Amino acid sequence: MKQKIKVLVIDDSALIRKMLTELIGRQPDMEVVGAAADPLIAREMIRERNPDVLTLDVEMPRMDGLDFLERLMRLRPMPVVMVSTLTEQGSEFTLRALELGAVDFVSKPKFDVVASIAEYATEIADKIRAASVARIRRPLPIAAAPRPRPVDTIAAMTARRGGHADKLIIIGASTGGTEAIKDVLMQMPPDCPGILITQHMPKAFTKSFAARLDGLCAIRVSEAVHGEPVLPGHAYIAPGDQHLGVGRVASRYVVELSDGPPVNRHRPSVEVLFESAARYVGVNAVGIMLTGMGKDGATAMLEMKAAGAWNLAQDEESCVVFGMPKEAIATGAVDEVLPLRSIAEHALRAVARPAPRRVAHAG
Repeated sequence: MKQKIKVLVIDDSALIRKMLTELIGRQPDMEVVGAAADPLIAREMIRERNPDVLTLDVEMPRMDGLDFLERLMRLRPMPVVMVSTLTEQGSEFTLRALELGAVDFVSKPKFDVVASIAEYATEIADKIRAASVARIRRPLPIAAAPRPRPVDTIAAMTARRGGHADKLIIIGASTGGTEAIKDVLMQMPPDCPGILITQHMPKAFTKSFAARLDGLCAIRVSEAVHGEPVLPGHAYIAPGDQHLGVGRVASRYVVELSDGPPVNRHRPSVEVLFESAARYVGVNAVGIMLTGMGKDGATAMLEMKAAGAWNLAQDEESCVVFGMPKEAIATGAVDEVLPLRSIAEHALRAVARPAPRRVAHAG
């Protein structure tokens, strides 16, 4: 039999610890090997019980979750799923945790609705499974971390010379995607084509995520608003509770948001965004599939290719979870498979000079 995923729950609330322990313990492929009230107790449990995945609260006594996470990733990197409050402050803490190396996050569980508890159990189980197979790397110290800058290469210059008013870059991501998206957008020059992004993320987090990126990038980054024009030098993040798509009004691309049912269990869904790109952008689209668990967007990315788009996928080595890119590659939807560091440059090349159709592995 396959060995169960060993999970350690860390939370200062006895009620939350009990609930998480029960929900996770019901999964046939998981076992909770301990529940700690604070990071100091957790430190000893990690040594003694050798868990595969931690769930970690942010606000705790004696040592807050971010300090603990930073030390953990420096001394003993391992998969961590953050358990966060759905507040503006909670989203800021959680985004910082993802920068520090946490694989993913879930909101604090709710106790009032039985249906929501069942959905929550499925969500946290899926994220623990993804975390258990994720690639974990020690984050570099801030002083040593290379800061991506806008691409200033032949690719960028060619894109500027060639003109790309009708071009769009379309991005889908899930687990590990917040940092991958940041890496790509920080390399985009101010006159790049408009960019539309679906990242699986709850409502309370997407606005903070967009604001965080806007402060780091040479382009403007915002949470998408229904009906607004898609402009060059701008990136639009799908709101956490709505599907994002692109439409066309006369000669302009516009943002389309909808409250439709989840697709592939997600809202926003990458499938919805990519389908709209196939329909309204066609040969003028460059599709990018970044790290993520599952197969959301793979089928629609093939539709994009059939409509003439040029599609890129992040390679396995640089992915946190090689799920969504792997599925897109398997369908035959992908033209280039690339390490994360190369994606922005190759996207700009595709905007300016579409290459012959073939799948390439580049370094």
